[in-house]
Amino acid sequence: MATTKIAVTLESHTLREVDQWVREGRFRNRSRAIQSAVAEMLARRKRRRLLEELAKLNPKRERSLAAEPLTGETAWPEY
Repeated sequence: MATTKIAVTLESHTLREVDQWVREGRFRNRSRAIQSAVAEMLARRKRRRLLEELAKLNPKRERSLAAEPLTGETAWPEY
């Protein structure tokens, strides 16, 4: 995967925690730690957005739509 170098400004206490993670071996270096943190944040935001959209659905309306035949749909064959 292609990567791009950027500059990031962090508060001192945040950088100390990132450095601690690196010293503990949780991450290979600062870049990997920050990449992981950003990826996790993006994944959480996507999940939250999906949950927000799902919360907008009306379960009764969705069930009625699911039971409705599609246009041009033929009946199920008898077995």
